[in-house]
Amino acid sequence: MKKYHFPVVIEQDEDGMYVGIVADLKGCHTQARTLSELEKRLREAIKLCLSLEKGRIAQNRFVGVHQLEIAV
Repeated sequence: MKKYHFPVVIEQDEDGMYVGIVADLKGCHTQARTLSELEKRLREAIKLCLSLEKGRIAQNRFVGVHQLEIAV
């Protein structure tokens, strides 16, 4: 069984929900009320997305996250 490593972006929305986005898999995201529930749901979402994925699965190297402040 092949193992994959996916960087996940986690944000908290204005309602307090955690949102997880798997950038390497188009359309692969989920949300939950707690971080532990989010991790469980992310694993389920990734497995589903992998089962639907055709061809090569991107395994990009995670570099980091940077937050920019923009005044407009």
